[in-house]
Amino acid sequence: MIRINKNESPLSALSEDVLREIVLATDFHRYPAQEHDDFVKAYADFHGLDPKTLGLANGSDEWIQKFMILLGDGPILTLAPDFSMYEGYAKQLGRTLVKVQCDEDYVFDADKVVQALREHRPSFFIFSQPNNPTGTLHSEEFVSKVAEAVEETGGYLVVDEAYMEYAKGSYVRPKGDNVIVIRTLSKIYGLAGLRIGVAIASEKTLAMLNTIAHPYPVNSLSLNIGTYLLNHGDDLRAFFERHHRLSARLKEIFMKNVSDVMKVLPSETNFIFTYGELAPKLGAYIHEKGFLPRTYTDPMLHDVVRYSIAVEEDLDLLEDVVKEWRKSL
Repeated sequence: MIRINKNESPLSALSEDVLREIVLATDFHRYPAQEHDDFVKAYADFHGLDPKTLGLANGSDEWIQKFMILLGDGPILTLAPDFSMYEGYAKQLGRTLVKVQCDEDYVFDADKVVQALREHRPSFFIFSQPNNPTGTLHSEEFVSKVAEAVEETGGYLVVDEAYMEYAKGSYVRPKGDNVIVIRTLSKIYGLAGLRIGVAIASEKTLAMLNTIAHPYPVNSLSLNIGTYLLNHGDDLRAFFERHHRLSARLKEIFMKNVSDVMKVLPSETNFIFTYGELAPKLGAYIHEKGFLPRTYTDPMLHDVVRYSIAVEEDLDLLEDVVKEWRKSL
C-alpha cells in the first residue's frame, strides 16, 4: 500500500553514507547541550532569524500541548476544519475549545473570527497557515484582521506554519509578545520521525514557555541531522524544490482530470483536498488500486478525501488510476 494520507515526505534528504557519518559523530553518551545550540544557530542562519527568538520541542505537537498548559485558563479559539490535534490536546488538558466554522466552500470569514474573538475573549487563537486540511493560504487581510482582534482582546495569537515552506504565496507575520509561530521539520525537511518542532516568539514569551521545558527536549541525533541539513543550504533548497515539483504534479493530476466532477481546492501545501458527491467514490477506487488516501469521520468532512505527495513513479501510477476512474463515469 502506497501511503498518501499523512502529508509526510516520501523522500529522505540524506544518503546512507551521510547518515552513517552523522551517527558516528554523535556523542550519544553526553547530553545534547551543544547540539541544541548548534541547531538553533543553523536554523536561525538559514531562515534569517534571531537565535534568541527560537525554542525547540519534541515536534510542534509538544508546543501545542504547552500552550494548553501555559497560555491562560480561558477558552481556546480555532477554526473548523483545522488541525485535529488542537482539539485533541484541549480535551487532554480539560480546556474549552471554540470553533469558528468555514462556509460551505471551505472559505473562512475573518469578520466571523473577529466576532468570535470579541465574544469569547479566548486565552489564545490558534490556526494553521496554510490551513490543514484544506491546503489554502489565509489572506493577508484575514491574518491582519484577526491579529488586531487578538491584541484587542488580550490573548495570544498562535500561527501554525507546518506547511508554510510549500506556499507560493506569503503574508506579513504579526509581531508582538502575544504572537507565537510554530514550525516543524516533519514536512518539507523529511524528518517526521525525528520530532523537531520550532517556536518563534519574543524573548519574553519564550522565557514564559520554557518554564515547563524539558532540560533537553530534542535528542542528539535528531539535532545533528537537522543541523547538517541546515548547514548545507544549497542541497536543502534543492530538496525543497523537488518537494515543490512533487506537489505541483499531485495538484495537476486532480485539477486536470477530475476538477470538472468534484471540488478540488487550490493548495499551498504538499496535499490536495477534494470534496463532493463523487470524491469518496474516487477515494475508494484509488484505495482499491493500492494507495492509502486520507478520509475523515468528522461529519463536516464526510465527503472529503485528501491526498499527499508521493515519489515521481508513484504519482505516475496514481494519475493512471485517476484517469481510469474518470473514463468509467
